[in-house]
Amino acid sequence: MAPYSLLVTRLQKALGVRQYHVASVLCQRAKVAMSHFEPNEYIRYDLLEKNINIIRKRLNRPLTLAEKIVYGHLDDPANQEVERGKTYLRLRPDRVAMQDATAQMAMLQFISSGLPKVAVPSTIHCDHLIEAQVGGEKDLRRAKDINQEVYNFLATAGAKYGVGFWRPGSGIIHQIILENYAYPGVLLIGTDSHTPNGGGLGGICIGVGGADAVDVMAGIPWELKCPKVIGVKLTGSLSGWSSPKDVILKVAGILTVKGGTGAIVEYHGPGVDSISCTGEEGGRPPAAHGLYFSTGMATICNMGAEIGATTSVFPYNHRMKKYLSKTGRAEIANLADEFKDHLVPDPGCHYDQLIEINLSELKPHINGPFTPDLAHPVAEVGAVAEKEGWPVDIRVGLIGSCTNSSYEDMGRSAAVAKQALAHGLKCKSQFTITPGSEQIRATIERDGYAQILRDVGGIVLANACGPCIGQWDRKDIKKGEKNTIVTSYNRNFTGRNDANPETHAFVTSPEIVTALAIAGTLKFNPETDFLTGKDGKKFKLEAPDADELPQAEFDPGQDTYQHPPKDSSGQRVDVSPTSQRLQLLEPFDKWDGKDLEDLQILIKVSSAAGREDSPKLVGWGQYPPMPHNLTLLAWQKHGIKWVVIGDENYGEGSSREHAALEPRHLGGRAIITKSFARIHETNLKKQGLLPLTFADPADYNKIHPVDKLTIQGLNDFAPGKPLKCIIKHPNGTQETILLNHTFNETQIEWFRAGSALNRMKELQH
Repeated sequence: MAPYSLLVTRLQKALGVRQYHVASVLCQRAKVAMSHFEPNEYIRYDLLEKNINIIRKRLNRPLTLAEKIVYGHLDDPANQEVERGKTYLRLRPDRVAMQDATAQMAMLQFISSGLPKVAVPSTIHCDHLIEAQVGGEKDLRRAKDINQEVYNFLATAGAKYGVGFWRPGSGIIHQIILENYAYPGVLLIGTDSHTPNGGGLGGICIGVGGADAVDVMAGIPWELKCPKVIGVKLTGSLSGWSSPKDVILKVAGILTVKGGTGAIVEYHGPGVDSISCTGEEGGRPPAAHGLYFSTGMATICNMGAEIGATTSVFPYNHRMKKYLSKTGRAEIANLADEFKDHLVPDPGCHYDQLIEINLSELKPHINGPFTPDLAHPVAEVGAVAEKEGWPVDIRVGLIGSCTNSSYEDMGRSAAVAKQALAHGLKCKSQFTITPGSEQIRATIERDGYAQILRDVGGIVLANACGPCIGQWDRKDIKKGEKNTIVTSYNRNFTGRNDANPETHAFVTSPEIVTALAIAGTLKFNPETDFLTGKDGKKFKLEAPDADELPQAEFDPGQDTYQHPPKDSSGQRVDVSPTSQRLQLLEPFDKWDGKDLEDLQILIKVSSAAGREDSPKLVGWGQYPPMPHNLTLLAWQKHGIKWVVIGDENYGEGSSREHAALEPRHLGGRAIITKSFARIHETNLKKQGLLPLTFADPADYNKIHPVDKLTIQGLNDFAPGKPLKCIIKHPNGTQETILLNHTFNETQIEWFRAGSALNRMKELQH
């Protein structure tokens, strides 16, 4: 497509009309749909530009890319107060995406709202409920049988309320978003913490709880605390065994699991566009690759969730354009070219924190065990493991997931496997492959990658989350058995993958996983160490190289998408009254206007809780332990109200609202901690609970499980005003401490109404 200015000139000469007439004609021609699935929902770069111009004039300074996209979606850019890290922004996201574990609660809440249709394009993706057991096809059939009522509910609810439905087997939500829905400048919210994956295509994609999604689907402005912006300047170029995954593994080591809290991470600098890749530039040097292909950038953004970041983003570039074109969205790429100045940061923009990474010096990394920010160079991890007493023998290597399942990821892993096969070797460790989508699965089958990975000993699992989120029916070890696994996933918290607290899980790139699975040990460094072939001769693996995108078009595989019907008036939502898994919601009770007196302490925890580590993805995740469930049922029966005391980053890794809904349903009234993970804190507020933090973190030590607490000051509940907490000890003594909060006026209204959903209904009336 010719540049806009050139088209204007040509049309002016040809038609002999005024420029504004030409502009009008071009505007009609320039309407571009957000996706093939919603032909009448258009990208609004014109509105983005208008809002950015308003904000730039008000702030009178250069803007970061994150600011351009976020502020470009303000509900009222002329009057919205904007201050990084302080004010709450009212935003208008472009679309919503929900995975099946969280979509259930989100759709139940939307049904309760009484609204007839969603206000923005929305989709449901069935990826979380498929358990890895023996292999893709059999596991998928089993999941469809076990979860039939959930899938029926989601399919019928989607059809009733205008939500697109991706059937089980379609793939992982984030890969499908990258292939079909993400685009430069989009503001997308998704009910999963790894929604930031879409930042690889230049969008601001943020993980939220289901209640936040309901707000957007209901057409209500979505509130987000104005994020700070952390800049990561990339210089140099990647080569050899180093990969985009190593960038985020390095960043995680620098910032830790909470260093990005309250911030958007914005990557920039010459390293983003450093090396020529396959394509019009004439190919790339062997064993060298750039960051600027979208799937590699998506990997980095995806795992930004592990540093607590609100999201991560890369600036629009020609590699994004190529990816858009290859996935059938050339019109979007052409439109993005016209508005490119709004899809990159302004020169001279200011970052709240700046990190610099020289890609030329970056070595392959492997992070873990038990936390994704414990970073080690691959060359050193074996020695560290021996010193720390971690098992060095690798039981299982697992590649794929939403983080690393692109065509190039699979190709680079296959390139490693092919070398081993040429020398008569197979994997010493068990080896699994999780394609990110049906399109990826079909394409790697067609192009031979899948067979190479099978030949080296791999099992191709279903296109789903699987072991990455604990959906793994692992049989090779017993619970409590100490062992090591290596994955290309994003999280490796204790028990996350297989529910075994003694599994030492490490995170690295797919090609390093493959090499280590072939060697069978953490002590193997593919950059320097040799393997022994079947013929007894030693050989060294060469750094892998693979096409960024398939030379032919992607094979879409099976059609797994259900369009919502144009007329859904006769559509019935399928919820069985006898279901053990689904139930239409009843509203929570309103606040009674009184302080919270004599709250029992259910549990005092010394680590983060509420992660998505439950193998079956139900219930309250890791807390409370099973004995407390019985206590809760007894307390609920007698109307006893209670509180949980927590430590740092409480709720880390959880986007599921069960971790907020169940405490609320069972009598919980407050969670008091040193700090919260962002999504979980919002989920608690949405359900009418009080997430509060110690004004003095040392006060955590003053509270004991046998104490009772009274929270005072709720009649004067106001933004920025601490609440008082009276600690009543069993011996009759009392102490008073202060509790901080981050409630704004709207969120205080949620508390008073009993929940955000209750408040929504009040506003409707």
